[in-house]
Amino acid sequence: MGRLFGTDGVRGVANLYPMTTEIAMQIGRGIAHLVRHKSHRHRIVIGKDTRLSGYMIENALAAGICSMGVDILLVGPLPTPGIAFITTSMRADAGVVISASHNPFADNGIKIFAADGYKLPDAEELTIENLVFSQKMASLRPTAEEVGRASRIEDARGRYIVFLKNAFPIDYSLDDFHIVLDCAHGAGYGVAPHVFTELGAKVTAIGVAPDGTNINLNCGALCPEVMAAKVRELGADLGIALDGDGDRLIVADERGEILDGDQVMAICAADLLARNKLRKKTLVSTVMSNLGLDHFMQAHGGKLERTQVGDRYVVERMRIKGYNFGGEQSGHLIFLDHNTTGDGTLAALRLLTIMIRQNKRLSELADKMTSVPQVLRDVSLSRKMPVADIYGLKSLVRTFEGDLGKKGRILIRASGTEPLIRVMVEGPDAKLVSAMAAELCDHIRRQTATP
Repeated sequence: MGRLFGTDGVRGVANLYPMTTEIAMQIGRGIAHLVRHKSHRHRIVIGKDTRLSGYMIENALAAGICSMGVDILLVGPLPTPGIAFITTSMRADAGVVISASHNPFADNGIKIFAADGYKLPDAEELTIENLVFSQKMASLRPTAEEVGRASRIEDARGRYIVFLKNAFPIDYSLDDFHIVLDCAHGAGYGVAPHVFTELGAKVTAIGVAPDGTNINLNCGALCPEVMAAKVRELGADLGIALDGDGDRLIVADERGEILDGDQVMAICAADLLARNKLRKKTLVSTVMSNLGLDHFMQAHGGKLERTQVGDRYVVERMRIKGYNFGGEQSGHLIFLDHNTTGDGTLAALRLLTIMIRQNKRLSELADKMTSVPQVLRDVSLSRKMPVADIYGLKSLVRTFEGDLGKKGRILIRASGTEPLIRVMVEGPDAKLVSAMAAELCDHIRRQTATP
């Protein structure tokens, strides 16, 4: 068997290995075993997004956890950051999120938060993985009154809504804003519209009718053009698009121009720098962020530190070095002064706070960062494959890197969540980087084609 845990927990097609009920039950047992090290009665929070398979995985996880003598607290559909919040608020021993984030509805996943609301480190995920494939837990199952029990937190959404509203200045309101909000038919549908409405905004909500199969389907942060078009149609002040589990966002200004995570990070980092609130004057992002973000931070007296791809690695670097703001180009924004993980709704509130404080439209704030031409492409594979196994690719990359020199970059990596190879080419000449990206993708397709 290969590794269970990838970049962001366990993920795959629901009801196929590794996302089967059998593995989910064993993961539940592994999590329960991992937290049973204190004398108190242990509790684990379980939440999910709106996928049809969530019911199946939820029950399997719950059975596994209860079979190890640990109680569960069910919260139902709730954004990933909301589950992190509930875990710490309820003083639970762990929190489990059933979600495949931005993936299609047929996929699902399991990611785990520790008691402090931060995602489990790799070492603890590996411990759970080893427990899943061992027989160690078979002899540890309690009986009679020691078996775990389940209860539901009926007001989990309300608690999280209050938490989010408290992240917005008490003396500010959104009375003058018309916001187009796309919840991707995902976990944010029952939270985000209430937050912005209760703070005074006029909200046009789309993507708020989940049916178990339409999560992320031509909507949300994966398809922000839908939200942007609605902004232009209605003359709204701002567009916000969340992803399926609500931990990231993409926004559009009042003209319907789309801003990615890099541009939003630039706006927020500049504001924090100006107010001496950006710790060590450092923004943390990944290798995927545009070179323009480096130039922007340098111009504003700060610096950018990069990590490998994955918001968990951004958070890890922030915690180790004492930084308080970071994120990803894909729209994960982490404000450690407010929450322990990426939170799309909270990030939107921080952006709106800056707009109000500076009395500027989003388009006026967005023109500060100049992006270097960057092309991102995905190549679908029939199965997951390491980049190093693709014949001739390393040599082609070396040739192109020589052409770009120090003014550009090439990054090719295997997706940690899907059978994809992701290609990024960056440089001063848009036509050149586009041609390079196309040739690299063609090479990958030829070398990975099934005979």
